[in-house]
Amino acid sequence: MTITQLRYVISVAEAGSMNEASRILFVSQPSLSASIHELEEEIGIDIFLRTSRGVSVTPEGEEFIGYARQVIEQYKLIEGRYLGGDTPKKKIGISIQHYTFAVKAFVEMVARFGMEEYEFSINETKTYEVIEDVASFRSEIGILYINDFNRQVLTKIFADKGLEWHEILQCGVYVYMWKEHPLVKGLSEKQLKNKKLTMDELSEYTCLAFSQGEHNSFYFAEEVLSTYEYKQLIHVTDRATILNLMRGLNGYTLCSGIICEDLNGDDYCAVKLDGDEVMSIIYIVKKGIPLSPLGEHYIEEISKFKDSGLR
Repeated sequence: MTITQLRYVISVAEAGSMNEASRILFVSQPSLSASIHELEEEIGIDIFLRTSRGVSVTPEGEEFIGYARQVIEQYKLIEGRYLGGDTPKKKIGISIQHYTFAVKAFVEMVARFGMEEYEFSINETKTYEVIEDVASFRSEIGILYINDFNRQVLTKIFADKGLEWHEILQCGVYVYMWKEHPLVKGLSEKQLKNKKLTMDELSEYTCLAFSQGEHNSFYFAEEVLSTYEYKQLIHVTDRATILNLMRGLNGYTLCSGIICEDLNGDDYCAVKLDGDEVMSIIYIVKKGIPLSPLGEHYIEEISKFKDSGLR
């Protein structure tokens, strides 16, 4: 196994074809194909499935390519430091469910470390894609929630994909809505803090939930009570649209109660949902791989929100 072979498989995976990868790499297609075949023989797995329409990455290949990306990134750092040239920027990727506080923690991390030496990426996306991003090393950390309902299913998926999870904080379940919503209009901040809403009170209003695409399972829902029979339900793909629908339709969504007014504005509020439901905000990482210094700082920033969603 060589660094060149690792670069080859990454290029083929990204290009989606041997011909395109050979063009990008300035290597003949037969030489590229032969080199990858030798690597597959050596490690005992098929990295690619070859068909008349091109190549696709096998499940075993996805895992291997994830590790290959890690090796190449480390090699670039060594190469830059000891063989001359500019030292490449250290990278960190974060994948999250649609949590404003997770974005806020990301902002604080970038502000703390700056972008001269580091390259940052954040992917706010669907639950299954958060898991896949970490499993394939596209992201170092994934931010999700678990509770009694989805714990068994999600933890099995984590184990199957070589991931481990750690709790950051616990929070209650809140109703996130526009402050001019009929159920809370005119209430003071103190009254909002002490108020509780029931599902019966919310039944005549539209519930807004994040779409999970093709992996549309109750266990992947970002909102608790995913099996509840809502009279009115709209699936949305992004936070900006949810905020607009809160205002336009007096809609609401269920959340952790941890809100960041400096990012979303102060026109919205989180009101406690009546009940004892508790959710845990967790982070997932590849099993056995310690957090980078940036990763540790990111988790520290999220930990600062402890108890802010339990009142």
